[in-house]
Amino acid sequence: MTGSKSTAEQYTGYQSKMQKIADVRNAMAVLGWDQETYLPEKGAAFRGRQLTTLSGIAHELFTEDALGDLLRQLHGHNELDALQQKNIALSLEDYDKNKKYPASFVAEMSNVTNESYHAWIKARKANDYSIFAPTLTKMIALKKQETTILGYEGHPYNALLNEYEKGATTAMLDKIFEDVKNALSPLLAKIEARPQVEKDFLLKHYDRDKQWQLGLDLLKEMGYDLQAGRQDISEHPFTTSFNPHDVRVTTRIDENDFGNMTWSCIHEGGHALYEQGLPPEQYGLPCGEATSLGIHESQSRLWENNVGRSLNFWKFHYGRLQQQFPENLGGVSLERFYQAINQVQPSLIRTEADELTYHFHIMIRYEIEKGLMDGSIPVNELQHVWNEYYRKYLHVTVPDDAQGVLQDIHWSHGSFGYFPTYSLGSFYAAQFFTTAQKQVPGLDDAISHGNYHSLLEWLRTHIHPFGRFYTSNELCKKVTGQELQFSYFLDYAEKKYGGIYNW
Repeated sequence: MTGSKSTAEQYTGYQSKMQKIADVRNAMAVLGWDQETYLPEKGAAFRGRQLTTLSGIAHELFTEDALGDLLRQLHGHNELDALQQKNIALSLEDYDKNKKYPASFVAEMSNVTNESYHAWIKARKANDYSIFAPTLTKMIALKKQETTILGYEGHPYNALLNEYEKGATTAMLDKIFEDVKNALSPLLAKIEARPQVEKDFLLKHYDRDKQWQLGLDLLKEMGYDLQAGRQDISEHPFTTSFNPHDVRVTTRIDENDFGNMTWSCIHEGGHALYEQGLPPEQYGLPCGEATSLGIHESQSRLWENNVGRSLNFWKFHYGRLQQQFPENLGGVSLERFYQAINQVQPSLIRTEADELTYHFHIMIRYEIEKGLMDGSIPVNELQHVWNEYYRKYLHVTVPDDAQGVLQDIHWSHGSFGYFPTYSLGSFYAAQFFTTAQKQVPGLDDAISHGNYHSLLEWLRTHIHPFGRFYTSNELCKKVTGQELQFSYFLDYAEKKYGGIYNW
């Protein structure tokens, strides 16, 4: 056959190239999952080598000139349908972004990241921010350089935000976190003025095997397909997906803290249901990938908080839980249990925060990252700024650097712009769940009877199947009729915590 290829043949060629890249990346993901779960200690060095090799192969495949030429030929081609055109546009955007980075910058970033991570580990052990500050200064200089490489409008931080939440800007986030300050601060003050609810019975001994089985049961009841996934133990719970038919979750069990595993299972289950709901026929293509980190987090938070910490959820499950742990919960009423699992208590550590105070932890990091990028917060003053923010917004005194400015790994990795997606996820979740309650007849009653099928079907129809076809706010508007509105989360929080703390 002679002559140029048809548009359909070219698109098939593009799809084949992208799926080959996805195959390499997902092979890396399997090795990464194994590294976090079953890898023997002596295998760590070779595993690092294997991951580096595969990473290089994936990068080479995705930066080939031939792929760029093919994407440009297909871009905007009217013989392609809307989905195909969107895949090409997004792949070209990703390709061009990748090509912007000079090799010298990539090499320097790799070296500084390695140096920064080890400096952070050392500083954490010594409980001394001054050990980390010099390499953090280098990292921030590189991140500022990256904002110039990527380009941006308005604030330089916008370039980094866009890497994690496409379309997110400081203008959008300033408004949201201003709402957090203005609305959640008075709500937190009201809670602090009320008698604290008790949760001691959640910190008794809970058998490991019984907890494990409870987690598996909850995952199955949510709709997690164990023929397309599995659960394992890891140091830090996570979800990983190799394709929609192989999505795995991990959990962590603390026999002296019932909440540690239960809600991590439900949280990771929400992530996994999203990945299992992505269209398999779009494997390797942008429309087969999650919309954004914020939307991904909305799925985990919706299940964890709006469902898994609701009174309706435990109306069905609590009796069985009392039978499993009669010595701990036999004399504890459903109401007391519900109050305990939703206790609000300002704390120092982000990862241990309740669903209300959590957003102050994120707001503080957002303000700091923005200040580091525009130069208004010098690195040598970061420790002081951190401590002052915690005193002002959470009314806690930071006793040392390990529980303060050194508690998160993100900055040592150069992950600036990531933190806001955690709060965005909760706010999207509240808006989505409120909409589902309006659109799905009898949803609350179904949840109180342990039936989540109608909720999962709603998510499968309205959230999961679109991949990256829409940005987060476009998807939010399509689903709810509005772009993201903080008021949905505020309404949810006021109603819930007013009931728990009796005002």
